[in-house]
Amino acid sequence: MKKCHGFSKRLVICLSLPLYLVVFIFSLPPFSFFPSPFLSLSVLSLPLPLRFFSFSPPSLFLSLSVLSLSLAPLSLFLPPLSLSLSLSPPPPPLPLPLFPVVVLYTQGVETKQWREFGRTEVIDNTLDPDFVRKYILDYFFEEKQNLRFDVYDIDSKSPDLAKHDFLGQVFCTLGEIVGSPASRLEKPLGGILGKKCGTIILSAEELGNCREVATMQFCAHKLDKKDFFGKSDPFMVFYRSNEDGTCTICHKTEVVKNTLNPVWQAISIPVRALCNGDFDRTIKAEVYDWDRDGSHDFIGEFTTSYRDLSRGQSQFNVYEVVNAKKKFKKKRYINSGTVTLLSFTVESEHTFLDYIKGGTQIHFTVAIDFTASNGNPSQSTSLHYMNPYQMNAYAMALKAVGEIIQDYDSDKMFPALGFGAKLPPDGQVSHEFPLNGNIENPYCNGMEGILQAYHQSLKTVQLYGPTNFAPVVNHVAKYAAAVQDGSQYFVLLIITDGVISDMAQTKEAIVNAAKLPMSIIIVGVGQAEFDAMVELDGDDIRISSRGKLAERDIVQFVPFRDYMDRTGNHVLSMARLAKDVLAEIPEQLILYMKSRGIKPCLLPPLNEEPGPEDQDHAQTTPV
Repeated sequence: MKKCHGFSKRLVICLSLPLYLVVFIFSLPPFSFFPSPFLSLSVLSLPLPLRFFSFSPPSLFLSLSVLSLSLAPLSLFLPPLSLSLSLSPPPPPLPLPLFPVVVLYTQGVETKQWREFGRTEVIDNTLDPDFVRKYILDYFFEEKQNLRFDVYDIDSKSPDLAKHDFLGQVFCTLGEIVGSPASRLEKPLGGILGKKCGTIILSAEELGNCREVATMQFCAHKLDKKDFFGKSDPFMVFYRSNEDGTCTICHKTEVVKNTLNPVWQAISIPVRALCNGDFDRTIKAEVYDWDRDGSHDFIGEFTTSYRDLSRGQSQFNVYEVVNAKKKFKKKRYINSGTVTLLSFTVESEHTFLDYIKGGTQIHFTVAIDFTASNGNPSQSTSLHYMNPYQMNAYAMALKAVGEIIQDYDSDKMFPALGFGAKLPPDGQVSHEFPLNGNIENPYCNGMEGILQAYHQSLKTVQLYGPTNFAPVVNHVAKYAAAVQDGSQYFVLLIITDGVISDMAQTKEAIVNAAKLPMSIIIVGVGQAEFDAMVELDGDDIRISSRGKLAERDIVQFVPFRDYMDRTGNHVLSMARLAKDVLAEIPEQLILYMKSRGIKPCLLPPLNEEPGPEDQDHAQTTPV
C-alpha cells in the first residue's frame, strides 16, 4: 500500500473519524488557611477547545469535564480569594474558594514544542460546575498525538497562567484515550514534587455526523461514441466543490466496456466526502471514455447536489451530459447522452472507533529479520549495529509503529519473534523464535521490553538465513483464526532487509490470512531492491495463490529509506513512516468486520464486574 498522492483510500479513512472528548477530574485536595483533612469539590463538565493542524483532517468533538476536586491546603501568604466553599463534612475555618481551569496543549511532531490549543472557562463558587463548550479535534489512528492537560486555580482576570496557582498536570496521547476500555482513560495528575495532585478521567466519543454513507447507482443512455473500432468504455468521476472554487475528487466508478448505455455498479460514498455536510453544495460528475494509455476521452459532465440526489429515482435525477466545447462549436448540439440515478439510500455505517470503543483489542506482534545479509552486528556497517548514540533502522521502525499500536492493547504485552538465525546451543536455524528466549512466554512488556529483547538476541543468536516470511505469518494467523468474533484484531509487523526466499509459501499464507482478523505491515530497511515485497502489497493487483484471490488486501509494504529525513531528524522519519504504514489499518479492520457481519459490542458500565465468559488475554494472543 503505497504513499498517497492526491486522493486515496487513506484520505477517505482520515475524513471520517470525529470524536467527542470528555474529561473528568476528581480527588484534588482544597485550599485552606489552616492544615485540614482533604475535602472534595464536586465539579462537572470542563469543556476545552482542541484543534490540530494537519491535512485531510477528520474531526473530534470534545468536552472536558471535572468530576470532583480536593486541593491541598495552602499557606496564609496566598493572595486572598473572594469566595468561600460550602463543603461537607463541615470545613475548617476560612476555606478558600477554588476557580479551576484546565488548559490543553498539543505537541508538534517536528519541533516537539507544546502549543496551547484552548482552556476551559473558569467556574467559581459551586460544587457542581457544568461547562457547555464543545470543540472539534482531529484524530488520526496512524499518528502519535501527544496531549498535555494542566490544571490551575485562577486568582485574577489575568490570562497569564504564571500568575495563577498550578494544581497539577497529566500527559497522554489521543490514542491512549481512544484505545482505553469504553474510550475512557484514568490517569493520576502530577507535576508537583512530593504531592498527590488528584486524578483525571478522559473519555472520547465519536461524532455522529460523519457516519452516514450514501449508496447510489447510475446508468447512462446514448453516450457519445468515442472508439473508432467499437463504441465507448465509459466511467464516471465525482467531485465535491470547495469554497474556494476548486473541486476535490471523491469517487471514480468502474469502467463498463464497449457500450453507449452503461449500467454502473452501486457506489458508496461517505456523505462527508460528498458534500462536507452542505446538502446544497455543487457535486460535479464527469463522464469519460477509458483508453488503455491513460489519455481518457472526455464525453461530458453534469452537476447536481446531495439534496437533489436524496430525492432518489425521479424526473429530477435525469441529467444531460454536456460537452461545453461541442456545444460551443455545434449550433444543433443538444447533449452527449444522459445519466439517470437508479437508486439512492443513506445509512449509518459502523466506524473504526465504534469497534475500539466496543472493546475490540488490537494485538501487535513483531517479527525481525536475523539473516546474515544484515551484516555482522558488531560492525558499524551492519543494519543491526547498536550505536550507543542513536537507534538503528530496525529499532526506529519498531518504535515508530509499536508506540502507536500499543495504545490499543490493554495489557501492553507483545509477542516478539525473530527469523533466519541459528539458535544456541545446537545451531539449529529457526524462522519463528522468541526474542526473549522464552518459548513458553514470548511476551515483552511494551516497546521498551521488545527493544531490550531484540538487543539481547543479537548477542546470543547467529545471523544466518534464508529470509522466510511464511512461518511468522502462519504463526500469527493461527491465533487470529481462533478469535473471529470481532473482539480482537491482529497486526503483524515484519522488518526485513532483503529479498524474500519463500515467495510461493508466503503468498499462500497471506491469501489464507486475508480471511482472518489480521493485517500485515512489512518495512524494508537498507538499500536492497524490494520488488518482491511490492508484489505482496495488493494495491494494484490483488495477491493470489494457486488460482485463489485474497479476500482482502491486508499487506502494506514500505521501504524505510523513503522516509529518512535528510536533516537527520529521526523523530520526523519515524512519524512519517508510522503515518504511511498504519493509515490503512482502520479500513482493513472495518472491511473484515463488514464481511463477517460483525457489529460493535455494547460494553457494560465500567463498574460492572466481568462475567465468567470473559477470557484471559493470554489465551487468545500469539505466543
